[in-house]
Amino acid sequence: KNSTRLFEVEYIVDFKMINGQRYYLIKWVGWPNEANTWEPDDNLSCSHLIHDFHEDYTMQLYKFLDDRKISWNKYVSFYAEQKRKIVTELRTWQRKINDITKSCPLIAIENEVDLCSFPSDFKYTVTNIPGKDVFIPNDPLIGCDCPNGCSSRLIKNLCCPGTHHGRNPYSNKLVKVHPGKPIFECNIRCKCDMDCPNRVVQHGPHNALSIYRTSNGKGWGVKALEIIPKGSFVMEYVGEVIKNEEAERRGKRYDSEGMTYLFDLDYYDSENPLTVDATRFGNISHFVNHSCSPNLQVYNVFINNVDPSLPRIALFALRTISANEELTFDYQMTGDNSPDADKHSLIKRTRCLCGSSSCRGWLV
Repeated sequence: KNSTRLFEVEYIVDFKMINGQRYYLIKWVGWPNEANTWEPDDNLSCSHLIHDFHEDYTMQLYKFLDDRKISWNKYVSFYAEQKRKIVTELRTWQRKINDITKSCPLIAIENEVDLCSFPSDFKYTVTNIPGKDVFIPNDPLIGCDCPNGCSSRLIKNLCCPGTHHGRNPYSNKLVKVHPGKPIFECNIRCKCDMDCPNRVVQHGPHNALSIYRTSNGKGWGVKALEIIPKGSFVMEYVGEVIKNEEAERRGKRYDSEGMTYLFDLDYYDSENPLTVDATRFGNISHFVNHSCSPNLQVYNVFINNVDPSLPRIALFALRTISANEELTFDYQMTGDNSPDADKHSLIKRTRCLCGSSSCRGWLV
């Protein structure tokens, strides 16, 4: 059911054409401007408002050009030049990111929608960065000493997962434990080699992905460039690890700006003092959008650090993902697979744009 029809249009703010489809920026009756959303014309039943908007829009555009003595051809030429600049900037960012990731995975950046460039203040990183007064251990106290490799010991739960009362998490490198169960991979103290079947997240993602400008008003998003099998490790959610006091302070500022990238590390303890902030430092997961019916699932993974307050946040494919399909995860889903309004929270009530048939309507 399309939730758009449950709201009344007050007036139309703006419009754009995307692949031959008209999209309108809508001001909703009874909601602040922060709740304005882009909607395709076939979601709307306000033909009189659309007609009035286009009359006003045409008059305003021609007046704008006339006041500045700009011809229509010059305007088109100007737009094309700006578009070329954006393409050049995005290609530069694409090279920078692939240099950092060593093209594992290969990451493309594309914008076929508008003149928005890549966020210039975003710092790409492949690992978590410790914030003020935060230490991230990377030397575990113990590792496994499985004779003849880990395969048989994993089956009997005698390898690293068994040491931590867990279960063998993978089968052919695909996750098989239920969401909410922690994953303990073999670490740097283990005697097994790097081909051990219990080493997956530490090898990093391998599927080609694209950071792209969405056409439905969600801003940037991420899509698969190839088929991703169900259970595959897709990416890790990384950023700056900060203490809760700092997260609270930053959260108030982020909320006033209408967005946040704070992810609480509260798998074992709801009072865990640490949070991952992917606002300024992060990887491709920074650009993954929310969905109430996501195709990615959060898992808590422990490798060279088994501190329960510092799990690594890994995203695995919930189902087989098609090429060119957008990647999403539920911002309100915790690592134990239960809803949590504080996770990746937006304190200002924001309309959900996921378009899922089971959409909850709002991000709280």
